[in-house]
Amino acid sequence: MRRTVAGLVIAGAMTVGAGVASPVAAHPQGDSPAGFASKVTAKGVMRHVQQFQKIADQNGGNRAATTPGYEASAQYVEKTLKKAGYTTERDYFTFEREILDAQTLTLAPPSGDPVSIEVDQMAYSASTPEGGITADVASPTDTLGCTPEAWDGVDATGKIALISRGECSFTIKAATAEAAGAAAAVIYNNTDGLLNGTLGEGNTVGIAAAGISLADGQVLVAAAASGPVSLTLDVRSHVEASESFNVIAETAKGRDDNVVMLGAHLDGVEDGPGINDNASGSAALLEVAVKLADAKKLNNTVRFAWWGAEELGLIGSSRYVADLAAQEGELDRIATYLNFDMIGSPNYIIGVYDADQSTYEAPVEVPEGSAATEKVFTDYFDSIGQPWVDTEFSGRSDYQAFILNGIPASGLFTGADDVKTEEEVALFGGTAGITHDPNYHSPADDLSNINVEALGIMSKAVAFATYSLAQDTSAINGVSGPGDQPGKPKPGKGHGKGHGHGKGHGHGHGHGHGAPGHWDKAA
Repeated sequence: MRRTVAGLVIAGAMTVGAGVASPVAAHPQGDSPAGFASKVTAKGVMRHVQQFQKIADQNGGNRAATTPGYEASAQYVEKTLKKAGYTTERDYFTFEREILDAQTLTLAPPSGDPVSIEVDQMAYSASTPEGGITADVASPTDTLGCTPEAWDGVDATGKIALISRGECSFTIKAATAEAAGAAAAVIYNNTDGLLNGTLGEGNTVGIAAAGISLADGQVLVAAAASGPVSLTLDVRSHVEASESFNVIAETAKGRDDNVVMLGAHLDGVEDGPGINDNASGSAALLEVAVKLADAKKLNNTVRFAWWGAEELGLIGSSRYVADLAAQEGELDRIATYLNFDMIGSPNYIIGVYDADQSTYEAPVEVPEGSAATEKVFTDYFDSIGQPWVDTEFSGRSDYQAFILNGIPASGLFTGADDVKTEEEVALFGGTAGITHDPNYHSPADDLSNINVEALGIMSKAVAFATYSLAQDTSAINGVSGPGDQPGKPKPGKGHGKGHGHGKGHGHGHGHGHGAPGHWDKAA
């Protein structure tokens, strides 16, 4: 995975008031959220998913940002939307991208051939010299290496520090090892899988830092206990300017001073076609948009976004929100934002972002109105007898920039790399003891990786929430009804007139995913 190397711009926050009514019961007769949800079927959504798979197959096996596969994915979305009657806009942004030139870690055993170990250079890490650094391993006395005392009595000068993840940030671990004299730092995971980490933008660590798996770390620790262990670490990267874009469309109907916004990232990782992550969310959003184009009446404008460069650091959504924040009143027009990132996981849960913190204390500030947005989803699931669970409101997907700017948000998630529990099996079926998506960020995230039942459940929930909020957001911000704006021009219609998007400088950072995620931000 390639990474971005620019800082996220945090614009000024806004305050959104909360109301009391629940939109779930707002339309007992005629056109209704439930009636609209019935029009969005798993079969219809899967047609789009299949097209994204076909696009990946025709473009080197992936749909990653800045690739032909991403361009083809965007063209498919645009063509489908235009056929449904929408005017689409490409919202371009530029950003600095970290390109990996070398990424190897080699163990030289006392006898036999060298052994290659999978390694990942941490985001914002310094590079090794060309050819890498060859040195013996040194480990802190407590394995964690968070304090200078952990290196007391350890000769780390010129050596490669081998440190366990946990207790403190990767930056502190690397900086402390550097202060002890280490020439580089290798940090091993404390759970299964390769450690993908970041030192954070603007860090002052002068040595290269990289992550490896728990299993490989344990092998190296055991080998070092028997005598000197020599490693060669070669992790190098450079920065270059890149450009990508979001695809934006909105309904012609509905008041423009109260916009309901929905988003899903369109790009995937370079390692595979990115079908659950995130053709699933993109396809559901597309099918909902197509069906919503036939709605006879919408009180509020509904705006759809297919985000670019999410896998490189939430760049497209961050850029978009920063652009809006630079224009007076534009953020105030957004009533709430709904995010859909991975909604067809093979070993799925039915997860809703826990905005009311009833299960998880959020590690971010939750904007007022977010709990009411969550309630639209949970009331819907309760009304049809569908079990659901909370997932952490972490801000680690494309809703991050929205909540940092005070815009209420929630979303849906069927799971990534968390292990499924027996309790979850009792609710949703599947297999305990393996992850919700065993093919997460891998070449096997293809069409066979989609659970059609989960995708159907979630797509109808997307449709229900969209139609509910298109008619009434009073529970979120106190606004209900179509509004009366005689003689007032509608801002934002025609795309580019009211939004002010366009080419500009980009933002990005190491990140995580909608719940457990792509980037490990700290310990």
